[in-house]
Amino acid sequence: MSVGALAQPQPVEAFRHEALLYAGETDFLACAIPFIRDAVRAEEPVLVVVSAARIGRLRAGLGDDADAVRFGDMDEVGANPARIIPRWREFVSEHAGSRRLRGIGEPIWRGRSPAELVECQRHESLLNVAFDGVPAWWLLCPYDIETLDPTVVDEAYRSHPFVMQGSTHRESATYRGVDMAAAPFDATLPEPPGKPSEFAFGFGAATLRALRAFVSGHAARSGLGPARTADLLLAVQEVATNSLRHGGGQGGLRIWQDADALVCEIHDQGHIDQPLVGREHPPVDQDGGRGMWLINQLCDLVQLRSFPTGTIVRLHMWHG
Repeated sequence: MSVGALAQPQPVEAFRHEALLYAGETDFLACAIPFIRDAVRAEEPVLVVVSAARIGRLRAGLGDDADAVRFGDMDEVGANPARIIPRWREFVSEHAGSRRLRGIGEPIWRGRSPAELVECQRHESLLNVAFDGVPAWWLLCPYDIETLDPTVVDEAYRSHPFVMQGSTHRESATYRGVDMAAAPFDATLPEPPGKPSEFAFGFGAATLRALRAFVSGHAARSGLGPARTADLLLAVQEVATNSLRHGGGQGGLRIWQDADALVCEIHDQGHIDQPLVGREHPPVDQDGGRGMWLINQLCDLVQLRSFPTGTIVRLHMWHG
């Protein structure tokens, strides 16, 4: 991990994305409460999205000032990390024209699964793309250095232009920049355990019906309930239809169970170069673009990878 020159915050005129490194709950509250109080006293709108337990402790520490703060439970808002940027965008749009906005959002904690952690880190990087050029908007992203692996903290330096620790604010010397964050995400995904079941599909309603029946059978055997099975089938159909239209007219599906989820992976020959696909609500007058948004609302986790040779979309539905 590396930091650059001291960068005490000046009046925020653009998006300031800052990692807050803290050591345990007492340290978190000692940093977060003054940040929130400063916003309240300056009459700046502030949204705090953290765990429900932490919201309770912040409310207690803020006293009457808590009434001026909007809170969100990250277990709900960020259950699928791709849903977090839309929530911040709602907040920013709602307060367009305000002198300055502040937020605290903690999507990464020790209990995240490896797949969730990777997607949360991708989310943190994409925040720089989503809010590039947006005025007067300061977001703190907390990282507990007592419980998180050092490699996770190192990545925080790469995804945040600024780092706060205690009362010190610094520029990150390893921040990768907006251009790198916007590049197609081509990190490899781990291979499934064992041998997954496979299904090839192409044009034709009969093929898509067979694909749905194939996934439905696996969902029933995995114990996935009727409502969640219906969500998964709709998500699979959306991705498969997109493969037929934009991915070379054909594709393949693999399906398997891991310790936490039933997983469907669809691959095709298409290429995606829109970094925020699925993380922006499509305008009502826009043709297309709703498929990836929809699957992020339906599935517990979505992993998208795009390579020169094609694209992979991996859908996770948690057991239970």
